[in-house]
Parts: sequence; structure tokens; C-alpha cells
Amino acid sequence: MSATDPHHVPHQALHRTIEAVWRIESARVIAGLTRLTHDVGLAEDLAQEALLAALETWPQSGVPDNPGAWLMTAAKRRAIDSLRRGSMLVQKHEEIARELEWQQERLGDALEHSLDQVIDDDVLRLIFTACHPVLAMEGRIALTLRLIGGLTTAEIARAFLVPEKTLGQRVSRAKKTLSEAHVPFETPSGDELRSRVESVLMVVYLIFNEGYTATSGDEWMRAALSEEALRLGRMLAQLLPGESEVHALVALMELQASRSTARRGKNGEAILLMDQDRSLWDHAQIQRGMTALEHAQRLGGGAKPYALQAAIAACHMRARIAEETDWDRIVLLYDALLQINPSPIVALNRAVAVGMAQGPASGLDALDALDAAATLAGDSALAGYHLFPSVRGDLLMKLGRLSEAREEIQRAIAMTKNLREQELLANRLKQLEKAASV
Repeated sequence: MSATDPHHVPHQALHRTIEAVWRIESARVIAGLTRLTHDVGLAEDLAQEALLAALETWPQSGVPDNPGAWLMTAAKRRAIDSLRRGSMLVQKHEEIARELEWQQERLGDALEHSLDQVIDDDVLRLIFTACHPVLAMEGRIALTLRLIGGLTTAEIARAFLVPEKTLGQRVSRAKKTLSEAHVPFETPSGDELRSRVESVLMVVYLIFNEGYTATSGDEWMRAALSEEALRLGRMLAQLLPGESEVHALVALMELQASRSTARRGKNGEAILLMDQDRSLWDHAQIQRGMTALEHAQRLGGGAKPYALQAAIAACHMRARIAEETDWDRIVLLYDALLQINPSPIVALNRAVAVGMAQGPASGLDALDALDAAATLAGDSALAGYHLFPSVRGDLLMKLGRLSEAREEIQRAIAMTKNLREQELLANRLKQLEKAASV
């Protein structure tokens, strides 16, 4: 492909092209620079400078044939300049600068080819660095979206409804923590790899969940976030083809994301799973999810946490109508999940499934048993979780205990910070009051 003639590309279209290139290539550029400079913060600064150079140059010269290589070369030149002009120049920096300069002069295009051979490893190292346990979870999420997702500070701040200044400080603090802890730029191996993969997947799934059902704000979903998490998951599946849980997480996200269109009404209102128009589900995406789940199972990971959750999602996708959902199988899958990954949220979801499979009285018994066990253990995880009174109110309503149901729904409304969820619960409250008045 020849370089794009800039005279035939409208200014706004060119900027959109550059943004798209940055979103695709930034992780590769930052990862490659981090390997060379051993400093995530410096690498990101240099990559940003290369982006600015692209914004200045490409409108005149056109988008190059290989924009990723162009950005990498521009960033490396800046790395050489930065290291050479540093007022605190030390021997190590001189060595790095000399090495970069030698590579640039002697290898030229061959260097880009050789870098391509290791670039995937570099991106993987960058993901493990951004998700390092030395960082608080909020720092891991912000840094992952910034370094691997290519999102700007403003975009991440908007997605999580925090001030841009706060998000910027969060990113800066995370980079400083990595530097002070001397976190190596490497992919771990053996047992550490398995534990760190778990951390990486947790970060990606948290990002997806925040996009899939926003914890606060005016919107039921933040689609850009869940799409970004899915992109990260697909990237991880390419980088770690032998890790079953990576494929399982991709399967889970594909299957859940396939329902996105049906989860919102014409005015953005929330529509729950059992009420959705299933013809709006994305069947190509469902097929991709099913294929990823089968792949995870072939790798021997069928009984692991993300695979079990994906299998639960698959049960919903196989049902042509809500009434055909295999709730007995879903209860069994939740039982298996509780065995290997017990949590109050999993137990709450199991209680919902029991209520659907065996009737609301059984569901309520399971829910109250969960509450009693949590109280006895001093576990307050569900105390502020709005879905607990929401589910309890729903079960009580089905049992005709309307007064108690109303109290639970009111409690749930007071707890949730998402406007669309408040609307959903308020409508349920109206239904209750209408039923009580009959």
C-alpha cells in the first residue's frame, strides 16, 4: 500500500485515522520502548512525543505505509535525544543511547523486522507490568487502559466518572510505584505466571463489568469500556494461546456482550435478561463465544472459574425463549463454581438460579441462609450491595409477601448509584404498589 495522499484526506478524517492507529499501535510502541529503556513512564512519554510528531507530520506527508514502525522509529530517536541530553547522564543511559543509535544506523529496516519478532512478547510484558500486584486495583485498571488500551486520561476519567485530575494522579502514582518497587519488565514463569495471569484476567474482567453494567452515573452501560476489555482479552488469547482461562474469559465476555443491544430500550432504559428481545442478540458474537469456550474446554480448563461462568452464560444463549432456560444445569454450574471460587456474589447468583429452578421459596431460603452465614462469619460483603435486597424483594414479590418486598426494593433503590438501575427498581416498586392496591 502506498502512502495516503494527504490532499485527498479531509483533516478530521486524518485525525480519526491517527487516533485509530494510536489505539492499535500504542501498546506495541510503549512495550518496545519499555524493553529498551526499562522505564514505563519514560517509554509512555516518548511514545506520546512520537504521536505529536505524527500529528504534525502526517497531514503534510500522508499516513505512512507502516504507521506502527514510523511511530516506533520516531520514539526511538527521541529516546536517544532524551538520554543524551539528560543533565544527570549516567553510564547506563549512555550505554542504552549508544545501543539505540547503533541499531538505528546499522540495521535500519531490518531492525523493525527484528523488533516485530519480539513485539508480542513486549506487549505481554507490558500487560504483566501494568497489572503487577504491587499496584492497587484502581491503579492496575487505570494503567492498563492507558498503556495497553491507548485511552487518554480524559477518556478513562469519563468512563469511571472521576475528575481527570484524580485519574491523572492515579496513573502517575501507579507509574511511580512501579519505578520505586523496581518491578522488572518481564513475563513471569511457572507458578508466578499462573498467579499473575489470574491478576491480569481479573483486571480485564473488572473493566468489562464496569462497561457492561455501570456502577454509577446516568447510563446503564458504558459500551466503550466493555469493548476495550474484550479487545484486551482477544489480545491476551493471541499472546497466551495455551492458557485455558484466557480463552474462557474471552468466551464469557463475548457471550455477555452479544446481548448488549437487547439490554437497553429505546430511551436507554435497562432491560433485564428474562425480558430481552432475543432476536436482538448478536449471533455471530455468540458463535465466537461458544468457539472460545470449546477451546478452553479442549485445553482442560472446563472446570475453572471463568470457564464455569462462560458455561452459565452459554446456557442462557442456548435458550430460544426465556422459559426454555436450563436452570437446573445453571444451579449445578454455580455449585461447581462455589466449590473452587467461593464468594458472596457467586452465592447470591446461585440463589437466583435456585429460585428459578425450584421456585421462589427455595430461592429465598438459599438467600437467607447466605445472609445468616455471612452474619455469623462477620462478612459484610453483601451489606452494601444493592442486588441483595433487589433479589430478595423480587423473590418476596413472587411469594405474595408484598409489604416485605416493598421494603427490600426501597432499600435497593437507596443503595444503587446508577440512574437506570434506580428507574428499573422504581418501576418494580410501582408494580408492587399496584398489586397491593388490588
